[in-house]
Amino acid sequence: MIILGIETSCDETAVGIVKDGNTLLSNVVASSMELHAQYGGVVPEIASRSHIEAMIPTIENAFKEAKINWKQIDAIAVTYGAGLSGSLLIGVMTARTLAKTLDKPLYGANHVLGHVYANFLTSTTLGGYKMPTKSPTFPILAIIVSGGHSQLVIFHDHFDYQVLGVTLDDAIGEAFDKVSKMLGLGYPGGVVVSKLALKGNHKSFNLPIAKVEGFNFSFSGLKTAVLRQAQVLIGEDYTFPSIKLSERLKMSQKADLAASFQYIAIKTIVDKAKKAYNEFHPKSIVIAGGVAANQELRQQLKEAMNQEIDFPDIKLCTDNGAMIATLGCFMYQEGRGKVDPDYLKIEPNLKM
Repeated sequence: MIILGIETSCDETAVGIVKDGNTLLSNVVASSMELHAQYGGVVPEIASRSHIEAMIPTIENAFKEAKINWKQIDAIAVTYGAGLSGSLLIGVMTARTLAKTLDKPLYGANHVLGHVYANFLTSTTLGGYKMPTKSPTFPILAIIVSGGHSQLVIFHDHFDYQVLGVTLDDAIGEAFDKVSKMLGLGYPGGVVVSKLALKGNHKSFNLPIAKVEGFNFSFSGLKTAVLRQAQVLIGEDYTFPSIKLSERLKMSQKADLAASFQYIAIKTIVDKAKKAYNEFHPKSIVIAGGVAANQELRQQLKEAMNQEIDFPDIKLCTDNGAMIATLGCFMYQEGRGKVDPDYLKIEPNLKM
């Protein structure tokens, strides 16, 4: 069973090929990140144009890396939501066209669910990957953290899951981006904040953890607390505009703010994950989404959980086609999600 996966939910044009739901044959990503960085975030129109330019070359490179041909592909999986409308359209129209012209089954994949399924990849002959030693075992506690999503989900089996909690406002990755912009660090926020945090002291400021019932999260208060602390540091009150903060802050102050923010943002996630672990007693814990690459998250989880966690390779945490191909393998195997190429539509606000 060999599945081709196409992922274009945001700014990465990504294509992956996976065998049997666990073996990575190829994972090629063409990113337009540099084009968006100058604007401080993803510009949908630029992302769409970049997908059009990169789509066919990325598919061709994926086949070269996998060393196979179209005849060996059993099916195609494509992200149809959630994501940016224009970006999703490019991937879906490409997949629909390929499925119809090559007579291949087509599967519509949920982007967020795809991130979870990246954890089922356990082997590859490709260089530069550190894969988990084994696939996760049900029940699985999934900690999903990215720029657009923050949620805890318990999986009882494939496609049998319960969403325990979600963010009530900003996703954790979104909070990283906003704090980064506030401190004048650039985009993407998660990478630059984490890098600068290594030079700071996370105990410098006593930032709050939002008190939210159940397994839900909130990050807007933490973001505001960073703003207020930064205003205090430069001797200004709450009326001082956030866009002018960075020019007044010392780099050492920015580092301490970054470290303090990151520590509490991650602790917010880990505390709720620990609570879910104690209540549901999962056999496996997985992390999914772009923020899953965060080393502070991985360290805090190791210290908090009484269970070994097999973390996915960093390259499989950010948006990629391999995760969609892996999800497609299990959809193919379980007989779920097969769609008519003539009628698959995008769903930008798709939920799990």
